[in-house]
Amino acid sequence: MRFWRRVAWAGLLAVVSSPAVGQAAWAHDANSDVYATVTPAASAGGPTADVTAVLDLEYDLLMKSAWLRAEAYEATGRADQLAQLDEHEQAVDGYVTDRFAVTYEGEPCAPALSGADVVERGGRPYASLTYTFGCDGEPEGVHEVSSALFPDAESFVHSTETIVRYTLDEEDGSAVLTAASPTLTTGEHRLLKQIGEFFVLGGEHLLFGLDHVLFLLALLIGARRLRDVVWTATAFTVAHSVTFLLAALGVVSAPAIVVEPVIAASIAVVAAVDLYLIWRGRGESPGTVRDALRWRPVAGSREQLTTWDRWRLPVVFVFGLVHGVGFAGALGIDAAWSWTLLWSLLSFNVGIEAVQLGIIALVFPLLVLLRVRAPRAARWVLGTATAGIVVVALFWVVERLVGGF
Repeated sequence: MRFWRRVAWAGLLAVVSSPAVGQAAWAHDANSDVYATVTPAASAGGPTADVTAVLDLEYDLLMKSAWLRAEAYEATGRADQLAQLDEHEQAVDGYVTDRFAVTYEGEPCAPALSGADVVERGGRPYASLTYTFGCDGEPEGVHEVSSALFPDAESFVHSTETIVRYTLDEEDGSAVLTAASPTLTTGEHRLLKQIGEFFVLGGEHLLFGLDHVLFLLALLIGARRLRDVVWTATAFTVAHSVTFLLAALGVVSAPAIVVEPVIAASIAVVAAVDLYLIWRGRGESPGTVRDALRWRPVAGSREQLTTWDRWRLPVVFVFGLVHGVGFAGALGIDAAWSWTLLWSLLSFNVGIEAVQLGIIALVFPLLVLLRVRAPRAARWVLGTATAGIVVVALFWVVERLVGGF
């Protein structure tokens, strides 16, 4: 019992001493995405080079970045936020048009703010600004779309990406604009570039989405043999891939106020089971490294299956379905079906899988070596780490439930 008291205190201390605890929405708020839909402007006079751009920007971040007073960025409720956007229209418009631009045949298009609204994305309010860009010239040239919104230098967030969905110059596609690559140019036959951009975006989301990483680590801590890892990772991958594609295409949907707490709860459940099994001695060494890598048990050995061994795959599959909806919410694409959209979604998902496999390939061998070479130390280290994961996950559950009301 003394051992587990020490483990619990060590896990709690590890969490409390982390600088990340106490920050709002710890798992995702280190950065923010901008969503842009760019299409030809409607014109009663026939074809035109003018462009309409609808920009969705996180409301409080936009008001802070425009250096407005606290009553502007702390406004709650759609009516109050709309009133603040109307009152500070000039400041908001100046901030956005200094950092988001459209050019045509190398010449800048003149922006005009034609509408403002407040919409919800992932449970957060976003200012939805509609611009018309007046472009001189015949409608057979090339447009460029550039974004430098919410740069690192402003210090409010970092690594901002602008996810663009566009239909321009007889081209339909998606793009991810970053500080390193801030401009989209039509007519570049950019499908391969689009695939690469969304692959990187998917990998970054898993790697920097700490809740998904902790869930994966909890699964790895509970897997003592290679076959456990393979089956568990397969169940999680299949489940989250299915709901990710369906949710991103608008076939299924679930509010963030439900999805985000359930994701946090899934981490707490899996980590709590790990902690219980370590306490009961089920997290012991698998024997040798070779034993851990065997697909089937050694002939004649009698491995005792726990209730968790029997229910692991169904439980992980169900939790994977929820994580898939969370991945789709982070991508934030809201567009009709198209093949170019499907390529973007598949690339994003493959990026997630690549980083997931990289984490498994790095962490699982280390866990095996630790359990084989130093089983007593493994009990301490994994017990402490798992206790920390449980505490963090429960913190997120409470934070996300409270924040949703």
